[in-house]
Amino acid sequence: MPVETFDNANILHRAMRGLAATKAGRVLFRPTAHHLDQLVSKLTGGKRSFAGMAAGLPTVILTTTGAKSGKPRTVALLGIPHPDGVAVVAANYGDARHPGWYHNLKANPAAAVTLDGDTWDATARLARPGEREEIWARGVDLYPGLTKEREWAGNREIETFVLERR
Repeated sequence: MPVETFDNANILHRAMRGLAATKAGRVLFRPTAHHLDQLVSKLTGGKRSFAGMAAGLPTVILTTTGAKSGKPRTVALLGIPHPDGVAVVAANYGDARHPGWYHNLKANPAAAVTLDGDTWDATARLARPGEREEIWARGVDLYPGLTKEREWAGNREIETFVLERR
């Protein structure tokens, strides 16, 4: 997975990451980004996402099984490189609640991951405490806005999952 940290990102990617980390960006992207990600993913055969193209962020297209519905649910997330596969952070734009995919993985840890056009089966597990902080630090290197999202989340513990390749 090619990794473009914030510091070595181009000016457009830094600007988009900076905008997303503001309250205005949160208001703009929280209700729309998943629709844009789905559109771009569909147009590129699942190889790209809006966040990946607009902000240069490494993006995982994650398909889970709905905890209540049992139906496939697909979302694009920041993908953080991990030796066992890839890690994802349940920041949910700093919302007070965990995102839906968090509950889906807790109910059924089997998932499909598409990363850089490569799709594979994964098993999700919560990151261990020390591992979680390492993943968080790598995530902040990519997208410093995670620190704002942690602040906005208030008392909610933002969980981190490792998606291990099966």
